[in-house]
Amino acid sequence: MRKTIFILFGFFLILQSFGQSKLTLNDIFNSKQFNAKSIRGIVSMKDGQHYCQQNVRGIVESSYKTGEETRLIVDASKLLLENSSKLNIDSYNFNQNETQVLLATNTESIFRHSTKSDFYIYDLASKKLKALSSNGKQSLASFSPDGSKIAFVRDNNLFMVDLTIGNEIQITQDGKPGSIINGSTDWVYEEEFSFSQAYFWSPNGKFIAFYKFDESRVPEYELTYYGNLYPRHEKYKYPKAGEVNSIVNIYTYAVSDGKLQKIDVGEETDIYIPRIQWTNSDEALAISRLNRLQNKLELLLANPQSGISEVIYTESNKYYVDIADDLYFVSGKKAANEGFLFTSESEGFKHIYYFSMQGELIKKLTSGNWDIDQMIGFDKQNKVVYFSAAKSSPINREIFGVDLKGEMFEIETNIGWNSVSFSSNFDYYISNWSDANTAPIFSLKTKNGKLIKTLENNSLLNTTVQKFGFLKKEFFSLKTTEEIDLNAYRILPPNFDENKKYPVLFYVYGGPGSQTVQNRWGGSRDAWFHLLAQNDVIILSVDNRGTGFRGEEFKKMTYLQLGKYEIQDQIDAAKYISTLPYVDADKISIFGWSYGGYMSSLAMTKGSEIFSSGIAVAPVTNWRYYDNIYTERFMRTPQENARGYDDNSPINHVEKLKGNFLLVHGEADDNVHAQNTFDFISALVAANKQFELMIYPNSNHGIYTGKNTTLNLYTKMTEFLFDHLK
Repeated sequence: MRKTIFILFGFFLILQSFGQSKLTLNDIFNSKQFNAKSIRGIVSMKDGQHYCQQNVRGIVESSYKTGEETRLIVDASKLLLENSSKLNIDSYNFNQNETQVLLATNTESIFRHSTKSDFYIYDLASKKLKALSSNGKQSLASFSPDGSKIAFVRDNNLFMVDLTIGNEIQITQDGKPGSIINGSTDWVYEEEFSFSQAYFWSPNGKFIAFYKFDESRVPEYELTYYGNLYPRHEKYKYPKAGEVNSIVNIYTYAVSDGKLQKIDVGEETDIYIPRIQWTNSDEALAISRLNRLQNKLELLLANPQSGISEVIYTESNKYYVDIADDLYFVSGKKAANEGFLFTSESEGFKHIYYFSMQGELIKKLTSGNWDIDQMIGFDKQNKVVYFSAAKSSPINREIFGVDLKGEMFEIETNIGWNSVSFSSNFDYYISNWSDANTAPIFSLKTKNGKLIKTLENNSLLNTTVQKFGFLKKEFFSLKTTEEIDLNAYRILPPNFDENKKYPVLFYVYGGPGSQTVQNRWGGSRDAWFHLLAQNDVIILSVDNRGTGFRGEEFKKMTYLQLGKYEIQDQIDAAKYISTLPYVDADKISIFGWSYGGYMSSLAMTKGSEIFSSGIAVAPVTNWRYYDNIYTERFMRTPQENARGYDDNSPINHVEKLKGNFLLVHGEADDNVHAQNTFDFISALVAANKQFELMIYPNSNHGIYTGKNTTLNLYTKMTEFLFDHLK
């Protein structure tokens, strides 16, 4: 096997100098000193000249022109409730004319995105604070476009408060736990289509469009929580691969007369509606309709008063169609809607297309053998769409703009990882840049890229990193036995000596469209990798086939057989690494979480000839156990593709396990159920295979619930690796 190295940072290591400290797990997971500072919660004000953000003082406004504070909009010290206790702001939203702020407090998480809170309305002129509702916590509260009303969800029903008269109106009546959901999503939509607010005000506030989920037929899954004399059990609807989904319908509510109108989304109910979005008109609602196989996407336009809809765009794919928030409607002098902007992989790479409202292609705005990451925003005044892309390399991100004629121009293209947040009028933006060896730098700039002010450069973190002797993350590529180039990175131990033999840890995720090989600053897990490297372990990560930003064919070639090519590539990479003179071929290990846990489980079974030790955290062990939206997108149903499900299930390869294996799972994981690990254990025991196991009661997929849980987990994994690699 040949290897081609593309040197991005050079192969010279940072040698540990006198006075440097050696990393400990406590430094990483308890002291928080490796957490990068960020500029979060930036909200552009309506004038486009100011922005605000929340801090300990409250909500502070600053000038885009100077970056200096201009006023304290909300003084947190004066937010007193009726019982004189202080209101702590969890999140906030302004009304359209920025005279009132909707404040959320006492927020509770439900699932990954969903929460419920106590909401209060704060009037900036009178400084008065008023509860939105006294009838229980609310979810997803939002102002109407004119600021006269607020809609929210409670107990699976949609409500509206008219602020002019103060009355609370219940829009839907049939909401019922485990059965009917109005205005928010079921579990699988929230997890796989990445949204929880499922109602939307029309542009002028005449209508509210909302989802209605009937999940009554969806099978339930039960989670158990320990800590009391009798454990607590919670059931929720979780459709596994091949199982029944919620029936989803779209309704509109006319604010003027309270009329509810069902929208025609077709007779077929075994479908998905991954997005709805108002156009630039109150008279046209856009609805994305996706078939169960997820290989045919249609865009419908619906009349909110009559419910009549028509298909204006159809895209079919031999694999599947990815869903993204990449839809903008273009208006002109003659009409509120003259066309729409949309991204598609239909020609092999993800690019931006401009269509008429009849679905006819007007212009392909971007092109080339590179992928758009996402559309960031559309400047309606100047008809420019801004987007991020992996143009220079799959491991980097740059920011560009393109007009409707296809003229593209650079915004932020420094080598590394760029992201931006624009002002409401697109005259200014706040950039966030980092690379693998430089902590994030946040800068305020004009739209032509002129620096106004550096808001945060993380200089303290960069100094801390030097103090603890962090090493260079180096990028390279390697070829598989099938002559396929794979992107990779490595972290070598300090004072690296090619005449020594070092153990190796592969870090893997490997799932469809994902990346671990990114030229950006990492978090605490990267710091853990540096700790391992300081203890003479080589860290490696390889993006196998199926990962993202190398075109559609590279990403989607794993279709119908998840795990097959991904693990083949990881095994190939490990076999190559084992031939290097400075690698101890008997001590090659692998670690992964979630899809990465699935991959490390396959590595320890199908790849047991090369991987001597492995850690699988929260692994999927049989795709039959995972949710249907994600799984069927890549595998179709088990009824259609039984062999694809079974051939690469680690459960069906347990007899091949030879090395040291640590299984870890959060017992209350609502995403990748602990059932995956428990059934894997049964198969391992039946095959008389020895392994180590760590279960964290009450912990979800992230395994952080309870005191010292994260530290305990990483201590366990570190000791396991040192026991078998040192």
